[in-house]
Amino acid sequence: MSTVAAVILFIGITGYALFGGADFGAGFWDLTAGGTKRGAAPREVIDRSIGPVWEVNHTWLIFVFVVLWTCFPVAYSSITLTLFVPLTLAALGIILRGASFAFRHALLRTRDRRAFGAVFACSSVLVPYCFGAIAGGIASGRVPDGGQAGDPVDSWINPTSVLGGLLAVCVTAFLAATYLVWDARRLADDTMVEYFRRRAVGAAVVAGVVAGAGVFVLRADAEYLFDGLTSRGLPLMILSALCGVVTLVLLTQDEHRGARLSAVGAVFLVVVGWGVAQWDYMLPETLTVENAAAPSGTIWAVVVATIAAVVLIFPAIGLLFVMSQRGLLPEEGVPEPTDR
Repeated sequence: MSTVAAVILFIGITGYALFGGADFGAGFWDLTAGGTKRGAAPREVIDRSIGPVWEVNHTWLIFVFVVLWTCFPVAYSSITLTLFVPLTLAALGIILRGASFAFRHALLRTRDRRAFGAVFACSSVLVPYCFGAIAGGIASGRVPDGGQAGDPVDSWINPTSVLGGLLAVCVTAFLAATYLVWDARRLADDTMVEYFRRRAVGAAVVAGVVAGAGVFVLRADAEYLFDGLTSRGLPLMILSALCGVVTLVLLTQDEHRGARLSAVGAVFLVVVGWGVAQWDYMLPETLTVENAAAPSGTIWAVVVATIAAVVLIFPAIGLLFVMSQRGLLPEEGVPEPTDR
């Protein structure tokens, strides 16, 4: 049952990386769009893309925390006691980001809208960086087991955590830009299609460079993860790289639907490859999944709750995204058309 719980947990992490990651990445492009006049067009595409669905993406994060503290309480204690600084920063960033996104559309003065827009954009970079740094601290073995607190500074300010944070920002930017190419095409805005296409290609190249440089960082700073990635996780890493190359080719050939799917595949395989490389440790190399697991009765309750969520909640989330992609929902902050 411990393996089942670990798989459920990792499904939640992967879901948050794909959906929440694209959401945060859109904020990155908001940050780099330029001034009020020059950045108006890309920001409108961003708002129309994430407006109807940005709140639901954090459902994955809540799910991950619930499964972690319920099924793996010892690991949860160690992680939160050790990494409370980046976790607090991430939580603050999520709150500020959501509030700023809402307020900047409700205000009339340009100065106030610009200020809240800056908070939204900066928080969109802070949050994925913190989560990447957290993953790096865990993967490099800096979180002790037994529900004990580790070093609150070195646990997330270290070479592997910096690599994880930078890679998270690059990957979310790449994923978001690829999605935004499709959204701009859906809105029949050829100028913005080209705008985000160039940025998707650039983000993919930068992410590839960071990942390549990361090999040397992991070899020196996170040996267990490096060994896992170069053995059992290697096929997944190779497939991820191939998906990234396919995405670049499709973007240059104006095949935006295929590019979106291959971009999802590239990110999905990276996250899964990390999980496979770290298996079967929750905290390398001190706490295994089996030793960290709660009693089987508790895990069974989580499994039943997960099945109920799949039956009752996931179809509703799927319908929300389908309606959003087909333009059947009002975009938050975008004026409704009026009859004349």
